[in-house]
Amino acid sequence: MSSKLDIMIAGAGIGGLTAAACLMQAGHRVRLFEQASKLGEVGAGLQISANGFKVMRHIGVDKKLAAAGVKPLSYVFRIAETGEEVNRFELAEAHEAANGAPYYQLHRADLHAALVERVRQLDSNCVTLNAAVSEYEERETRVDLILSDGRRFSGDVLIGADGIKSAIRAQAFGQAPADFTGDVAWRLIIPAARLPKDHIDRVMTVWLGPSSHAVMYYLRNKELVNFVGLKESDTWQDESWTSKGDWSELKSDFSTWHDEVQVVLDAVDKDACYRWALFNRKPIDNWAKGRVALLGDASHPTLPYLAQGAVMAIEDSAVLARCLDEVSDPVEALKLYSAVRAPRAARVVNESSANQKKFRGSIADLRQRFIGAEIGGDRNGWLYGYDPLTVKLSQAEGAQS
Repeated sequence: MSSKLDIMIAGAGIGGLTAAACLMQAGHRVRLFEQASKLGEVGAGLQISANGFKVMRHIGVDKKLAAAGVKPLSYVFRIAETGEEVNRFELAEAHEAANGAPYYQLHRADLHAALVERVRQLDSNCVTLNAAVSEYEERETRVDLILSDGRRFSGDVLIGADGIKSAIRAQAFGQAPADFTGDVAWRLIIPAARLPKDHIDRVMTVWLGPSSHAVMYYLRNKELVNFVGLKESDTWQDESWTSKGDWSELKSDFSTWHDEVQVVLDAVDKDACYRWALFNRKPIDNWAKGRVALLGDASHPTLPYLAQGAVMAIEDSAVLARCLDEVSDPVEALKLYSAVRAPRAARVVNESSANQKKFRGSIADLRQRFIGAEIGGDRNGWLYGYDPLTVKLSQAEGAQS
């Protein structure tokens, strides 16, 4: 077992907070540096499957998330214009029985708040706000983190969990080239009280349309409905999650879709329609350099076509904590972490990117592609069944995970 370390983490998002909780539970000292003036998350839905929820259970936030989330019964695929169901695979009890933990739909802010609470239970002084990261300097036995205002901090290890525009990644490995996918995503949150009672089922619905598709599901104990609609476009290339789009354009993009969707689109606040362009970044095969390593979107930004972006950061966190706890030399521990995680994350990134093509084409193409397709069973095997708390820590293991 390694001696306990002084670990600095850049970024207090879902990945940084989960890593902090895992590391502090293992006895390490952790300091989180967040550029924002307060901790919080934007309004959006996400999905935590069994491979991520096992870590939530490990750090003790599972009950809080279960109370805040929704456990979907099924994953359902429907034709957008007619409402015809073309495929489904079971979640809820079937997912938990097959993979050892449940599947939840969560508001990103609820997940973030639960993680903040847990981190502060472990160390109330863990987080430093107004702490934008500028660069780092590595010494023989320590690494220094330098903030944009000139403040300097020193520790045994630095983890870059500072997102797709990571300053840590840029210094250690260079910027990540980004290619526009040709898809633009609309993000909406609608109070369920504005909809007819039980307007949508307690399922994860994927609506399939020509040159477009959408995902719709409940959040926050069915108090909210989350809608993410993707539309092929070459006229909008703003990657920001906080950029607003015009409601009339939203309606136009999905004007021929089923009435179930129209009711939802009509109920949204017209000044709360967010739109962002999706960019693809190729995964890198090494996340560690000396006493510095990357985590989450800093190392593997992932398109949303497998709903695994947040879960990959959660998996990273558990494996990172195990490597630092079991390998005495922190440099070697970070090398092991990268070797275990990089192949796994690369597979998810690549399959998420490949999944985009499955949603392209005519209605006839989509119906043929999705009717009778085996979807859930394959994911139960390699994706949802993965356990970051028990996966073998070896240089070659990640390639098979």
